Amino acid sequence: MNSFIGDYICKIDPKGRILLPSAFKKQMPDNARDIFVVKKDIYEKCLILYTIDEWERQNELLRNKLNPYNKEHSNFLRSYYRGAAELVLDSSNRLLIPRRLLIEVEIDKDICLSGQDKKIEIWSKDRYDSISFNENEFSEMANSILGKIENNSK
Repeated sequence: MNSFIGDYICKIDPKGRILLPSAFKKQMPDNARDIFVVKKDIYEKCLILYTIDEWERQNELLRNKLNPYNKEHSNFLRSYYRGAAELVLDSSNRLLIPRRLLIEVEIDKDICLSGQDKKIEIWSKDRYDSISFNENEFSEMANSILGKIENNSK
């Protein structure tokens, strides 16, 4: 499985294409297909880019949890898949992002591609730069989520 790490500032060309950073391409498995899926994030005003293999894994997780004949589940699935698009990496390592998705998350020119383990977040550079936690906030969040780590070396 792939794991994407790193933040890369890029530009979108007038046609809506972005260049996939070579570091991300190198972080993909050798047998990876050059097919991706992009969709709007559930929580943030950014896009999420999945390799097709990770997208299929995400779908399997949903299939195991949801019943398409349950109305609430069906509504969730409709919202989850809304706007998702399959992208193919071209010979110049570019991806054409649908204009409607760029408009929805207010991306116009400068972007940040942020590796987040199995996915890549696509942000407006200005919005990404405005996200910050000071060290105390981050350590409190880590403690809250991960718990206090005891030193067992005594």
